[in-house]
Formats: sequence, structure tokens, C-alpha cells
Amino acid sequence: MGRCLFTVWPIPGHYNPALALGHALAERGHTVAFYTGNRARAVVEREGFEVLPFARVDEEYVDRLLFDGTDAPRWRQLAAQRRRLRRWLTGMLREQVEDLTVVLREWQPDVIVCDVSMWGPHVVLAETHDVPVVIFQFQAGCLLPGPGAPPAGFGLAPPRTRAARGMVAAVRALSALATRGLREDANQVRAAYRLPPLSGSVMAHAAEMPLYLVTSAPELDYERRDLPACVQYIGPCHWDRPQSETPPAWLSQLGLRPVVHVTEGTIHARKPFLLAAASAGLAERDVDVIMTTGRHRHPSALGFDRLPSNVRLEPWIAHSVLFPRTDVVVTTGGAGTVLAALAAGIPLLVVPTEWDKPESARRVEQAGAGLMLPPHRCTPDRVRAAVEQLLDDRRFRRNAARVGAALRRCGGAPRAAKLIEQHTRHRYDTAPSQSRSVEMTT
Repeated sequence: MGRCLFTVWPIPGHYNPALALGHALAERGHTVAFYTGNRARAVVEREGFEVLPFARVDEEYVDRLLFDGTDAPRWRQLAAQRRRLRRWLTGMLREQVEDLTVVLREWQPDVIVCDVSMWGPHVVLAETHDVPVVIFQFQAGCLLPGPGAPPAGFGLAPPRTRAARGMVAAVRALSALATRGLREDANQVRAAYRLPPLSGSVMAHAAEMPLYLVTSAPELDYERRDLPACVQYIGPCHWDRPQSETPPAWLSQLGLRPVVHVTEGTIHARKPFLLAAASAGLAERDVDVIMTTGRHRHPSALGFDRLPSNVRLEPWIAHSVLFPRTDVVVTTGGAGTVLAALAAGIPLLVVPTEWDKPESARRVEQAGAGLMLPPHRCTPDRVRAAVEQLLDDRRFRRNAARVGAALRRCGGAPRAAKLIEQHTRHRYDTAPSQSRSVEMTT
């Protein structure tokens, strides 16, 4: 069988779905390894996979970019995010390629399954080495540009009216200018490997790979008809806890009244504004509130010294054990939480902060599966009113169930594993092929 190499950032929202897909490939007899950082090493190795760790990539540099949260005004946050995005996507691009050139030579994979935000494989290695690259994207909508969706990152509504199309056209032009530096950075690295410059955006170049997997469904992605044939919607790839981890005993006490889960995700580095608003707004209401801080923050450090009697604060709890008991999810919009909630048919209140979260929020709203509340309007009264609306109006639950059924029909990790097999170079079925390696010019 084949040898499958995952290249993934050591961020839970990135390596969790990759672990689900890794298990699906291993169950089909393939050997799986992960090129990632040391922060993910213990989790990945505990699941039985080999880790080929970053050598030249500076993991602490990446951590500073991702966890450098700010409570500045929205316009300043967007400007800072653009700068951080460029440093994240291309600041370590050359080091990725150098690391992976060694990994490919020594581990000799038959296919690379590439985190959509780790650009080294598809920007350089797909053309310098004889190994297919599969893009693995774990957001609620496809990031590839096209007329069927607004530019990613702004949370704009789909361009279905003349006014919306005009707005999208203007934002698309501004976005092209703002991201030009990303293409320039990528082309500098490509030139070092004697590759021609990219004529379009780096994300558009990702569509030239033989397979582009999206952990969503058309019903959640504006029913786009403008995507290339390589794009396949596979639905969520769920992995959220080690096989040996048992559910907490207090879960059995839930179910006598509605359960509301509140989370700010795994890389939220700002003040716990959503947890504070939900705790105050839902205090002593006829609901059980389960709030999680993320394992990167300890509950005792967030200032919640006294909680209402109906509110429980935990570092983390697996979706797979909590969501069967949950009626509403309140979240900042991390794709893993949004997709898991919808797959379980749970309506959401999304208060989007940064990165891809505005896109998740807009898609939930457009699908009728929940509500969107801007962070600057996130008050206890508004959170309470939104949660009560989601509980009382059954249309939200029906729409969430409809989207959930569509997500499940996409097949998840088992189907994705079969699709990857179709694009794997099978060394063991045929004579080994000679890998073409292009050294970097000086």
C-alpha cells in the first residue's frame, strides 16, 4: 500500500481533521506520517503516527503570529491580521521547502496531503519532486477564488444582487492589491528553485493540484458552480479525543433542560469577551451552560471567580460526547466547532473574531442554521436574546438538521481516503519511479 505524508501546522483546528483522515488511510492499509511541530507531537504519536518534526521552521515564530491577539478597534485588527497572515503563510515558506526536501528524500511518500495554509508543497514541491500533492482544506467554505463567492476573509454575503455584486467586485480588487505581496514572496522562493513565477494568486495555484478536499458541503458553501473538477466536498473529518479518554461523569446529569455550549476555540488570545457575555446573559436562566476556555488557557486565569449556578467552566470537552446533549452552540466561529455542530444538527450563534471565522458565521446565517452577532455588539442581553431565539424558533434546528444531513452525505474521512488513493503513486504495485529533485540555486 501507499505512504501518505501529512504536512500540517501544529494547531488543533488543523491537525485534528488530519488525524481523522490519517486514521481512515491507516485503516485502508496505508502508512501515515506527519510533518508538523513539536506542539502537536505528543497527540500525533499517541494516535500511532510517526512525526517528522520541523527542523528549519521556527515554531515559536508561528505561535507568536497566531496567538498575538489584540483588543484594538476592528479596522486595526484587520490591518494587523493582514500583516500576520503574510508572515505566517510566506514568512516560513523557504524553510518549509528546505525541511520537506529532506523529508521527501528520506521518507519517500507516495502522496502529500497538504494543510491548505502550509504552502511549501503546492507552491514548490509539486513541481520539483515526482510526488502528487493533495490540498486538505478544513473551513466551512472553499477558499478558491471565483465568481460564485465573495473574496475570502471578509464574511461578505454571496453576490446575488446587483448591489452585492458591486460590493464584491470592489472588495475583490482591493483584496488583490492587499495580497499581491503574498504572490511576490512565493515567486521569490519559486525562483530559487528555477520555477517560473505564478501569474495568478497563490490560492488559485492550489486549484492546479490533482485533488482539493474541502471539509464542507455545497449546501453550506452557497451552492457554488464555479469550482474546478479537482474540488471535492467531503464533509467534516471528526477527531476530537484520544481513544482512551473517557467522558466526564457530570455529563450524565445533563438533559433535564436545554444545554448551551459556549466556546472561544483553541487559539483565542484576547479577553474572554464571549464567555463573559454568555455567563452574564444566561445566568440563572432555565438552561445548563457548558463553557470551555481551550487548553491553551486555564480557567482560573480568566477572572471567573464566581459563576452562576447553571454555568460550568472547563478547559475542554470533546464534541463527540457533549454535542449529543447540546441544544445550541455559541462560538467565535472556528471551523471545527461550526462543522461539528452542524453535522450534529445543532443551531449556532456565531460571534466571529478573525481569520476564517467571519466566513463560517456568514455561511451559518445564509443557511438559516443560526445567527451572527458582531463582536462589538456582543453584550449579555444580546447573547441571551439570540440563544432564546434559537431555542424557541424550530426553523433554526430544522435548517441545521438539513445542513447536517448534507455534510454527512459527503462521506467524511472514509470517502476522502478513497479519493486520495486515486491520486497516490503506488510504489508497491509498480516499479519504483525515479524522484526528480531540483536543488535550490545560490
